Amino acid sequence: MTRLFILGVAFATAIATIRAQAPIFSTRREIVRVDVLVTKDGRTVRGLSAADFEVQDEGVPQHVSLATFEEVPINVILALDLSNSVSGERLEHLRTAGLAVLDDLKPADSGALVTFSHVVTVRQAPTQDVGLLRDALAGLEPGGRTALVDAAYAAMMLADSDPGRDLAIVFSDGGDTSSWLTPDQVLESARLLDVTVYSVSVGSPGNTQFLEDLRDLTGGRALKISSTSNLRQTFVDILDEFRHRYLISYSPRGVSKDGWHNLRVRVKGREVKVNARAGYHAGS
Repeated sequence: MTRLFILGVAFATAIATIRAQAPIFSTRREIVRVDVLVTKDGRTVRGLSAADFEVQDEGVPQHVSLATFEEVPINVILALDLSNSVSGERLEHLRTAGLAVLDDLKPADSGALVTFSHVVTVRQAPTQDVGLLRDALAGLEPGGRTALVDAAYAAMMLADSDPGRDLAIVFSDGGDTSSWLTPDQVLESARLLDVTVYSVSVGSPGNTQFLEDLRDLTGGRALKISSTSNLRQTFVDILDEFRHRYLISYSPRGVSKDGWHNLRVRVKGREVKVNARAGYHAGS
């Protein structure tokens, strides 16, 4: 049976809860993992090794080890806009895009589904049972305003794959009109969580600064499409791209064991584009 959790007034205290929790990037683990996308002319660059990467943690060079992307399962959290404007053809395109992601999951992967209007609903917590996820997608009905910021927070809070990797795909066709949380509160939570956020906006969603900031913090991407007719391919491309990100790791040396750490990741001697999270929060 699909599990339903309604997230409403609880958002008012949610930020205090997440700050009280131990951060994902805890130095007790003595390792930092960073998802890294390397592209050249819009195509992913493959075949790199640990020796090709340079990581600076608070400006201090680190010794990098590398886990290949094929070995690590993925947890995909879909956060889908179901406000009034997502109806008819748009709803069918959205459902088809979600099903395409499920079709591409491997047996070791898991998925979750969050929907949002002015209310955020976790329709299915993370599971490897694709049938449950399909059932959850089948029952979608639009209605209400748009709590985009709250939905991004809910999606990130479902990211709890260890040793797996977490991908949140947030789709919206409008700007935020009814969230409880502020963008700054959600961005602060993103600093504590090891999740990569890809956002997909259709049409003219208004101010997209929040989604762009979330992209920069988590190392994801903020995509804009002109029509939902392209949504299925967009979702499939996101998952494929995420599978071809590198998961690099290192044991921090010469830096503080607490607080926020700025990260800089580059590929030595190559003219490529590197997307990686802006940093991590260390602490006990």
